[in-house]
Amino acid sequence: GYAYHRRRRRGGVGLARPRSSAPQDAVLQSPIRPEASPSDPPQPQAQPRRDPSIRRFSRRSRRLFRLLRRLVVNGDNVCDGTVTGEDYAVVTPPPDAVVGEDDVKPLPEFIGAGGGAGIFKVPVRAAVHPGRPPCLELRPHPLRETQTGKFLRSIACTETQLWAGQENGVRFWNLDDVYEPASVIEGQVRRGDEDTSPFHESVITSPTLCLLADQSNKLMWSGHKDGKIRAWKMDQRPCGSDDDLNPFKERISWQAHRGPVNSIVISSYGDMWSCSEGGVIKIWPWESLEKSLLLKPEEKHMAALLIERSPIDLRSQVTVNGTCSISSSEVKYLLSDSVRAKVWAVQSLSFSIWDSRSKDLLKVLDVEGQAECRADMPPLHGQQGDHETRVKFPTPSKKEKSPGFLQRSRNAIMGAAGAVRRVATRSAGGFVVEDTRKTEAIILAVDGTIWTGNMSGLIVQWDGDGTRLRYVNHHHRAVMCFCTFGDRIYVGYASGYIQVLDLDGDLVSSWVSHNEPVIKLAAGGGFVFSLATHGGVRGWYVASPGPLDNIIRTELSQKETLYARQDSVRVLIGTWNVGQGRASHGALMSWLGSVTSDVGIVVVGLQEVDMGAGFLAMSAAKETVGLEGSVAGQWWIDAIGKALDEKKTFERMGSRQLAGLLISLWARKEIRTHVGDLDVAAVPCGFGRAIGNKGGVGLRIRVYDRTMCFVNCHLAAHLEAVNRRNADFNHIFRLMVFSRGQNLSNAAAAGASTAAYTLKTTTNQSPGAEEVKSDLAAADMIAFCGDFNYRLYGITYDEARDFITQRSFDWLREMDQLRQEMKLGKVFQGMREALITFPPTYKFERNRSGLGGYDSGEKKRIPAWCDRVIYRDTQSTPFSESNLQCPVVSSVIMYEACMDVTESDHKPVRCKFHATIAHVDKSVRRRELGKIIKSNEEIISIFEELKSVPETTVSTNNIVLQSQDTGTLTITNNSTTSKAIFTILCGGQTIVKDDGEEEAEYNPRGSFGLPRWLEVSPASGIIKPEEAVEVRVHHEDPHTVGEYVDGIPQSEDTRDKEAILMVNIRGSCSTTWTSHSVKVRHCFSAGVCLIESKPPNLTENLDGSPREDGEEH
Repeated sequence: GYAYHRRRRRGGVGLARPRSSAPQDAVLQSPIRPEASPSDPPQPQAQPRRDPSIRRFSRRSRRLFRLLRRLVVNGDNVCDGTVTGEDYAVVTPPPDAVVGEDDVKPLPEFIGAGGGAGIFKVPVRAAVHPGRPPCLELRPHPLRETQTGKFLRSIACTETQLWAGQENGVRFWNLDDVYEPASVIEGQVRRGDEDTSPFHESVITSPTLCLLADQSNKLMWSGHKDGKIRAWKMDQRPCGSDDDLNPFKERISWQAHRGPVNSIVISSYGDMWSCSEGGVIKIWPWESLEKSLLLKPEEKHMAALLIERSPIDLRSQVTVNGTCSISSSEVKYLLSDSVRAKVWAVQSLSFSIWDSRSKDLLKVLDVEGQAECRADMPPLHGQQGDHETRVKFPTPSKKEKSPGFLQRSRNAIMGAAGAVRRVATRSAGGFVVEDTRKTEAIILAVDGTIWTGNMSGLIVQWDGDGTRLRYVNHHHRAVMCFCTFGDRIYVGYASGYIQVLDLDGDLVSSWVSHNEPVIKLAAGGGFVFSLATHGGVRGWYVASPGPLDNIIRTELSQKETLYARQDSVRVLIGTWNVGQGRASHGALMSWLGSVTSDVGIVVVGLQEVDMGAGFLAMSAAKETVGLEGSVAGQWWIDAIGKALDEKKTFERMGSRQLAGLLISLWARKEIRTHVGDLDVAAVPCGFGRAIGNKGGVGLRIRVYDRTMCFVNCHLAAHLEAVNRRNADFNHIFRLMVFSRGQNLSNAAAAGASTAAYTLKTTTNQSPGAEEVKSDLAAADMIAFCGDFNYRLYGITYDEARDFITQRSFDWLREMDQLRQEMKLGKVFQGMREALITFPPTYKFERNRSGLGGYDSGEKKRIPAWCDRVIYRDTQSTPFSESNLQCPVVSSVIMYEACMDVTESDHKPVRCKFHATIAHVDKSVRRRELGKIIKSNEEIISIFEELKSVPETTVSTNNIVLQSQDTGTLTITNNSTTSKAIFTILCGGQTIVKDDGEEEAEYNPRGSFGLPRWLEVSPASGIIKPEEAVEVRVHHEDPHTVGEYVDGIPQSEDTRDKEAILMVNIRGSCSTTWTSHSVKVRHCFSAGVCLIESKPPNLTENLDGSPREDGEEH
């Protein structure tokens, strides 16, 4: 021991060099001689130093004396045969500490140093998350296994409802009911929606891919995977009615595309645009939609036929002599530019801009803003990169001598390693340029600029003509979605972050909204709602971030006792280096099956399931294409499942194999409803950090809404490789990234396949990007198991055997490399291990029982505790109580080696934990949040301020236009401090009779679209304080010159028409608006058209209801 520390001070490797020429793990063969008798002739002073037996005996005597002295000094601290008074941090439970209903006493534990900083720091937990604004948990994160076939894929919001498109239809929430507890149907709550706010669900349909709200006609339009578009009435019966069990049906539906409907929008003129695969874009004129919607019930069967005959195929319009002006790649998104009456169509690497009124193609751009000159581009031209991932094995030339077996094995492994490194580089952001530039989201801001986001995290601002204005990059992960509210732009990322930007692209705020990618954002009702890939929906108050957050956080935290809940579960972790062998059923029962009667979760980690150069190379090659597993690995999973009685008692959740490493998890059926969301990970550490002969495989799972991670490791071998082992652990801890895997349970696998679209969450690291915390660091509990390969230093084989025979493990623990490295804070920082009371588990001769089975061959490897289980939970101080600030408190109640199992050169180890878990009843917390929102005077005052609208005036209340006439509408912002946002919509048009009277009703087009004869520009924008904007109102002939006779269109209704323009004004963050009405009359005759005086100004909430404090301007 002294030699070890002395060399460490001198900057050496950290281990004493052997004093003999024998191998380091070898034993000194000479027997111990008795001391010389007095009758023996005197010997020279130097002679005893030359006798290794005497030196060894003297050294052992001194060590035993030091040990006995320590035992005498610390005699009061001896507990259950283990020394708890060593000079490192050992924590002994209080005398009265027991856990579980059976009152089991926890074992003493050793705590490593260095756990209070960086990624090894225990994650911060609280009753209300301290790192983000308080939110409305509309639909708490459901377990993935409960969502098979019904994942949420899209959301759309009005001022009174939130709609969600799911894989089996649509659902909606009334925003008046969002704080209420979950709906109970026939005494049961739907699994996965136990804590969801009351909602109403449709009949089963094909998966819904996109949604579009049409508030003018109170319809929600949905596009589906089967190519159909459906319309749903917004004014469905309220949730909780007597016939709530009957799902609502669509109003109309029709076959719009052969492939999936990726996106739908309604243009400035009320026409519906839809897109699909193959570059297909179709327009569905409002006239045909309106006619179908007005059919009588007995004529409903004709609705689909009327619409299906009406579309305009834009791709065919721009195809001349077989050459098309736009790419044939999939059109992913559409955007209606209501400011300039245009529509943007987004493909992966290009945009096309169309005129909403004439349907003409205006421009085709690439993602750099350059005009596309080449017609009919291929869908993607970055595919050749995939060929780089193929494993290439070196082949000798004919003139060269064929390499030997060892050289061929090395070549195979290194070739596979290179392929894995290339794939790892791609997964870390090294994609070809085209991939990272793919556009993933697009939005129109209130100032008329258009923003796009791509897979690299780059956000680009464009003007309405397709000119790049600027770009910003505030995050290193892919942009998934946008949303606007007032003058703010909300950005959702693949990392789960939401960022708030201003109109200049500057970062206003940022927080982690979900632990999975944010795929959709929608604003309405004073919220910005976010949807994550797991199906969770959260509502963020538009007043956040701000003073509102601290008020809610403080008030809600004080009510913790009302919604805090506590459960417990026992976890059995087993680790075994099986040495490429197999075990009998009896061995598995002795190791695992005999101790699972009180266990809820079983985790098993195996090492060296398969080895050999050929297998490692093949395993690496399979990893490059996303394949894993082996015949031997499957045998072990099945054999362990049989020992656990998995068909009756336990359910297999999933597994992950990397070369010879295998980890698998089972959950008891009784707690299965509280366990799920299993993700997998693997980090290779062998042969250039690319081959899985060494490394780690992990599983992550949610248990009672808390995250637990289990990692099975096989670290670098050999006595002197301490630093390599430390580096392997650090590499695994930092680089382990969890994702959905292949070898999951049936339900989980189905969920992963049905939600495969969510896997486009590739990390793209960029210089200077913010550091993302390790997946392991964010877990509430981490448990490492495996063959860590740390050995005993400064001791010989014979000495180790002697102490093992005497069961003097206390002294052997002082010689444990792992303990020393943990004490110095170099590995497993801040983690804990129960005090070891079993013999070293390495190295044994196979099929030889008892302690006499230790390696007695030529090498005589020194016994060592290679096989270990080390963990951490959320305790910052030992033996804390479980609460929402410290939600997972674990203790070890069993830590044993199964010495009677002889099928491998390692002994299997098992460790049983008792975990107490505190979690939140989210339905109750949501109810308490609603009470705070409705009763707190400060919060009520903040919401009242959001209703403030700047005072504005409109220059006229009527405009008369004839053919090609242009009028001007001036909007003035009279406020001295606040910006005003205006939006001009059309409340409908009516026919003016010959006697000058209007027909009784104004008929709005889709989404308050303009009539075809009217142009308004700009139709929306921002007015600075004490400034004004002029809006051009122009009459445009709807036909070409050839269709005119004497200036009158032959097929057009020549009666005078009148349209109502609604000029809606709001502040930069207003939740209400003021509406001004302007009548615009189109007269065919030259006579004077009389228009009634200006109607009273209408001040409305966003849901259209009149405000009580309406103002006149």
